[in-house]
Amino acid sequence: MFDDVRRLRVMGAGVRGARIVERVLPAPLDVVWGVMGDLEGGFGEFQPDMRSVRVLRRDGDRVEALARSRYGLRARLHGVLRPGWCWLQSRFLVIGMAAADEGGSTRVALTGGVRIPGRAALVPFGARRELERAMARLAERVTRPGSGGTGGPPPG
Repeated sequence: MFDDVRRLRVMGAGVRGARIVERVLPAPLDVVWGVMGDLEGGFGEFQPDMRSVRVLRRDGDRVEALARSRYGLRARLHGVLRPGWCWLQSRFLVIGMAAADEGGSTRVALTGGVRIPGRAALVPFGARRELERAMARLAERVTRPGSGGTGGPPPG
């Protein structure tokens, strides 16, 4: 059976132009997902281009949200959010996040970017850099003192 990180790799493989950034963070899954899965709070703290996300509707693990970027763009996202897994998309945006327990640490994978309307494709320019920035910010957020993480530096 696939864990959520492997599932994200499979989903990303089906989207032309998608980049996936993966890292093991030295913090427990509940701490890491507490930040990642908090769309209206922690998510905006580590996603470099998000100004805000507001959940409009939730039905079980199905979510509808309104995202606003730091550049003034808006997206109405639809998808699934459950512990360890998030896949949200709009006409112009895809966000994919996954996390899996690694025996006290957490393996995290991120993908996403600007979507080409009507096609299973993302614009690849700058995507890896943005995902790397998001991962670094997430690592800092979950490992700093008071976060519930280890308080140590992020892994190299």
